[in-house]
Order: sequence, then structure tokens, then C-alpha cells
Amino acid sequence: MHKIRLNILGLSVSQTQSGAYALVLAEENGERRIPIIIGPVEAQAIAIQLEGLKPPRPLTHDLIKNMAMAFNIALLEVTIYKLEEGIFYSELLCEMDGKEIKIDSRTSDAVALALRFRCPIYTTEDILKKSGIILDLEDEESPVRNITDTDEPYEPTTSTYSQYSEKELNDMINEAIQNEDYEKASKIRDELKKRKK
Repeated sequence: MHKIRLNILGLSVSQTQSGAYALVLAEENGERRIPIIIGPVEAQAIAIQLEGLKPPRPLTHDLIKNMAMAFNIALLEVTIYKLEEGIFYSELLCEMDGKEIKIDSRTSDAVALALRFRCPIYTTEDILKKSGIILDLEDEESPVRNITDTDEPYEPTTSTYSQYSEKELNDMINEAIQNEDYEKASKIRDELKKRKK
């Protein structure tokens, strides 16, 4: 099976399912994208890692990574290997004591773990043919936030945090993380980044 590497392009609010999110994975050396509908908890687990936020206590995927590290288990790669009735199936390729083990996983959990272990994500040509689309991210109205474009993050032109001082923002971001309000912390962090340009 020839594997094609994928990169995480971004997360957006799902246009088709209320309360859900779309995780967009991009073909590394091509233009095709795979949008995967995921729940809010999984979206938060992925967003926290993409944004570089550090929760005060480990979240579920952090706990899994900590346990794996404690028992000397490495996550080598994630593969999205099947698409059936709109559901993507993934597996984790783990290594322990020189022995490789494949573990079935929901795709959203697999991606959240791949981010934490910094391992590659793959799929097959067949899945890209079935579900791959080409998005025009040059369109300013695009709902997808392009995570790889750190110079110009997708955000409203006026931030609700623009009136606060840098010290106030740092205090607010710490409080948001303590309260596990990672969406608010992410927006404050974006405001701080914007000021450092």
C-alpha cells in the first residue's frame, strides 16, 4: 500500500453539522484536501496542541502520551486506512521494545496524538480519490483557518482584546488556561502575537 503524507491545514466550524468542526488535512505534495467532521472535544484537543497552549492539568490525549512515554512506547505514525459510509478509520503504529503494534483509533483521536508525538499522518490514494477536494484558500471568505500561515491568522479585523494592555492580556490568558477556556486563551494569544509584529 502506497502511503501519502498529510499535513494539518486547519480547523473550522462545520457548515453541515451543528456543534461540530471540520478538521482539514492537506496532501503534502498536492492540492487535495480531506475535510473530516469531528466533535467539539476532539477539536479542542487538536486546537490546544496547534496553538501551543499548556493546560494546567493533562487532558486525555496528554495523559495517553505521558503513559506511553512512561512505558517506553513510541507512536511512529498514524494512517487513515479506510473510508466507509462517510466514516474515516485510522490506526496507530506503535513501537515497544523493538516490536511494532497497530492499534485501531478514531481519526480525531489519532490526529490529536500525532500532534503530541510529532509523528507523520498518512492516507492512501484510494481515500484521497474518494474524499479529496481542492479548496481555494485565497478566498478571504474561506471559513477554514490556515494554520500554516502564521503571518496572517484568520481573525476578525478588530479584536475584543485590543483595548487591554499587554500585562492585562498576559493575566487574562493565564486565567483562561486555569479555567480551561482554551478558545478564549487562543484569541488572547492571537492578540499578543499581533502586537509583536
